[in-house]
Amino acid sequence: MKKYIKYLSLMLLLLITTADSVLAGGGRRNGTGGASELLIPVGVRGIGLSGANTSTTTGIEALYWNPAGISRSDKTAEATFSYMRYIADMGVTYGAVSANISGFGALALSVKSLSFGDIPVTTTLNPDGTGQTFNPQFLTIGLSYARSLSDRISVGITGNMILENIAEVSATGFAFNVGIQYENLGDLAGLSLGVAIKNLGPQMTFDGPGLYTQATSSEYSRAAQYYKVEAASFELPSTLEFGLAYRPVLDAQNSILLATTFQNNNFSGDVYRFGAEYTFNNLISLRGGYAYTPESQETGNIWGFTAGAGINYDIGGGTDVRVDYAFRQVRNSFDANHVFSVGLAF
Repeated sequence: MKKYIKYLSLMLLLLITTADSVLAGGGRRNGTGGASELLIPVGVRGIGLSGANTSTTTGIEALYWNPAGISRSDKTAEATFSYMRYIADMGVTYGAVSANISGFGALALSVKSLSFGDIPVTTTLNPDGTGQTFNPQFLTIGLSYARSLSDRISVGITGNMILENIAEVSATGFAFNVGIQYENLGDLAGLSLGVAIKNLGPQMTFDGPGLYTQATSSEYSRAAQYYKVEAASFELPSTLEFGLAYRPVLDAQNSILLATTFQNNNFSGDVYRFGAEYTFNNLISLRGGYAYTPESQETGNIWGFTAGAGINYDIGGGTDVRVDYAFRQVRNSFDANHVFSVGLAF
């Protein structure tokens, strides 16, 4: 056990050291990052808990919140599909599959896609539109691996490919998520610790024929030529999250989870997340949560409270069907987020 404690301490030190350099600046750089689709949550149980489940998320649900939890599943394989009605008429479609391989660990593949609908094409000569439309395509494809080092410690990593296409320009990037989870912290049954760093990767830059513009040079006497506008590169929205959770022992049919997560962001203010979940007979769950952002209290935090519910039904043969729903309040005249998911576990 001492060997695993030493591994955990070294990994925590590495994560914190890396995050200290990547996340410097915090809210002082609001609005200067890119690839913000990486911050759109998926995993309906976690959304219902307002993202407070860094230390307790398990199985395929853990892919977005903390990849270390993928290996902490008692199922051999899982699959999930969800759809979120996001702000400004955007839609978020998400699907994932995972497999737990004995003696090797857990592998998972995930795909998240944003749909914006048709957007009118406008130009300086036609500010009201040319009659044409374009449809941006934002896609994130993730490959994850996790392994349990002991009955208490698990680690995981996710590599994400980021694909953005807007009209005639596009950008491609890579980001990594790493995480650790520790159960029964301090030999206290039900107490869990989780640490996750998300969206670490190189800068991205847009390129493509849409960056060419026709202009006349002031230095030469010649007809208008096409010149390329060099797009500025942008950083990824990296985050560092520390989570604690406690699941007190009640009885065989009733379970309560109390969870909290502190999130430090490189392009926005710190967030304190709180969530609670009640489960009856491992069948029906009710969830609620709230994300508190002190730095945004004066300007107004767009996100409010969250709530959710889920059903985990055993249809026989060791197969579970899972149906979940989450609600997230959105302020500033936007409609609330509604998220639905359906999953299978074998």
